[in-house]
Amino acid sequence: MGILSGNPKNEPMHYGEIFSVWQFSLVAKGALSFYQAFLNHAGDKDLKKILEALIDQARLEIKECDTLLNDNGIAPAPVLPERPEAKLEDIPVGARFTDPEIAAKIASDTTLGMVACSQVMGQSIREDIGALFAKYHLTKSALGVKILQLTKEKGWLIPPPLQVKRPEAVDV
Repeated sequence: MGILSGNPKNEPMHYGEIFSVWQFSLVAKGALSFYQAFLNHAGDKDLKKILEALIDQARLEIKECDTLLNDNGIAPAPVLPERPEAKLEDIPVGARFTDPEIAAKIASDTTLGMVACSQVMGQSIREDIGALFAKYHLTKSALGVKILQLTKEKGWLIPPPLQVKRPEAVDV
């Protein structure tokens, strides 16, 4: 069959895979930075637990994507410096992100991450890359459910317009 047969790790990455893995790593590095900042701003203990899970996931994605890039001779994007810990009380009220704002941002971010994972899975011809992003998609899905449950429980969810009263069917 040629160059695309055998162990997928020995197959070359195509340009779409290279760019997607590189970009995903870059986005994870940015997400790690703002999740750390959000952790400093968060007051709710349940929200902090989710942020810590998101931080762990971002670190894993960075490590695995950068390893994949390095193994294929591609330089990954630089890592941002770690954010220092800050006490919530030291952040002025007007400069502080609120827990509902943080929850909305991480919900949106998680959803966009699932879309990005789906795109990489769809374009990949290397099974190992498709499987890696399927794993990320599954993890983001599980975290998304936790975020949704949290926002509902805390009263932070801002729903789109709801169809409370359904129109009656008209016989014609």
